[in-house]
Amino acid sequence: MRFEDLEVWKRSARLSAEIYKYFMSLKDFGFKDQITRSSLSIPSNIAEGYERRSSKEFINFLSYARGSSGELRSQIYIGIEIGYIERQIGKAWLKEAEEISRMISGLMKSRSKGFTNG
Repeated sequence: MRFEDLEVWKRSARLSAEIYKYFMSLKDFGFKDQITRSSLSIPSNIAEGYERRSSKEFINFLSYARGSSGELRSQIYIGIEIGYIERQIGKAWLKEAEEISRMISGLMKSRSKGFTNG
């Protein structure tokens, strides 16, 4: 199996691409950079952790990906509030980011079974 086969990676990569396309012409480079970076961090950390081939490292990188998902949701809420993100699109992104977070948590739990810090 490859990281490209993981459904959570596919969905997070699609979400990141959507966000990049949506903000392509936004002139507020600070906001644009922050929200695109957090969205890109999710699939990137999943991929990097998977390639490490150690359960402990994979779980660490999944934790980073989950953190980036929280960061992304925060930025989406703010983007909606300041009028950068259409409410309906923002709500769809929030729902997808929450589902991705749940998927990451499930993957972390399944990878940590039998794993000890010892």
